[in-house]
Amino acid sequence: MKKLLNTLFVTSEDKYLALENENVVIWNGEERAGQYPLIMLEGIVSFSYKGASPALMGACAERNIQLTFLTPRGRFLARSCGMENGNVLLRRAQYRIADHDADACRIARNMIFGKVYNTRWIIERALRDHAMRVDAAALQKVSARMAAQLPVIETAEDLDTLRGLEGSASADYFSVFSELILAQDAEFVFDGRNRRPPRDNVNAMLSFAYALLANDCAAALESVGLDAYVGFLHTDRPGRASLALDLILLTAWQNRKREEITHPYLKEKLACGLVPFSQALLLSRHLRGDLDGYPPFLWK
Repeated sequence: MKKLLNTLFVTSEDKYLALENENVVIWNGEERAGQYPLIMLEGIVSFSYKGASPALMGACAERNIQLTFLTPRGRFLARSCGMENGNVLLRRAQYRIADHDADACRIARNMIFGKVYNTRWIIERALRDHAMRVDAAALQKVSARMAAQLPVIETAEDLDTLRGLEGSASADYFSVFSELILAQDAEFVFDGRNRRPPRDNVNAMLSFAYALLANDCAAALESVGLDAYVGFLHTDRPGRASLALDLILLTAWQNRKREEITHPYLKEKLACGLVPFSQALLLSRHLRGDLDGYPPFLWK
């Protein structure tokens, strides 16, 4: 299993990244602003327009360190990665399934089942822990609808039906999302999901978190030899966001990735940040024929 190391976030738009010996050096004009050993990094996310030196990009590629570039406002620009892992047979199997709707649906419905199951779990946790602070009736109503959708998702036979079920579940979830905001609700008002660009603080944070998660998932897929840009349900490229955030959210994100859980299928303890890698591994095993189906990650 991949070792969970540090991700270096460069949040200033005027910083330049360079290589010096085995270190990434951050320059602010002629001034050295920081230095970090490459051996301690699994990824670098830069919000700077000035970019990075070709030498650093090459060193990251050789060491399989994901180097991702976003604008200072958080819009995804590009990601640099090393040589592709895996073998051509695995990717050919992926492409064949992606081109065959019935086969793609059998994998996609497990993924959507996991998504709806896990969002319902968030609602149920809010009801359990904060029943006196939320609109319990509204949350219970949405949770019941999601519970009723799960067996329908599990037996869906075509991708259009699956997309409709996913959209309905998402609409239900975001209809009560404001109830889940229990702190600083004056600054974080949520009146519905919007994007490109997000028009309020909550949507900006959601889009930014999705961009970070999409980058981690793409890295996980590529680490087992799969093509991150060929999907079974959605064909749009993920990771488009619009936000400027300070280091506080990024620190919380990094700390959350280090929290330990027990994987419900593998029955092994692992850091939260390794869940995308474990799921990518399970997906590759299914595509190779080692597993009868793709087991989704069900949050507990």
